[in-house]
Amino acid sequence: MRIITTLATGAMLALTGAAYAQAPSTQAPAPQQQAPGGAPAIQNVKVVDMEQLPEATRAEVDKVVAQRGPEQLKKLRESIDATPQIKSALEAQGLTSAQVIVASLSPEGTLTLVTKKAG
Repeated sequence: MRIITTLATGAMLALTGAAYAQAPSTQAPAPQQQAPGGAPAIQNVKVVDMEQLPEATRAEVDKVVAQRGPEQLKKLRESIDATPQIKSALEAQGLTSAQVIVASLSPEGTLTLVTKKAG
């Protein structure tokens, strides 16, 4: 979970606004407290396909993905698989962590996962 927070915090605050307008919410109850390290606890999870994002936001996502190494992506996906709330949100849409390319955690506790279809 700490890796998600680390990647998400610096990764894409701009994405969160676009994702709100584009994707339905998969909400799961979570405590109303701060996670360790001052990051907000995950209140709900949004899953957005890369193709649903506006062109400018896609460019930002591509930039973040290009700057990150394969080891960071592996850690992100392992963190997703280890967190039932997040894994369930993906599975509800027929997706797995292998399709997640970026995660962003808003100050309000909304975790946005950007996915990309294989191929």
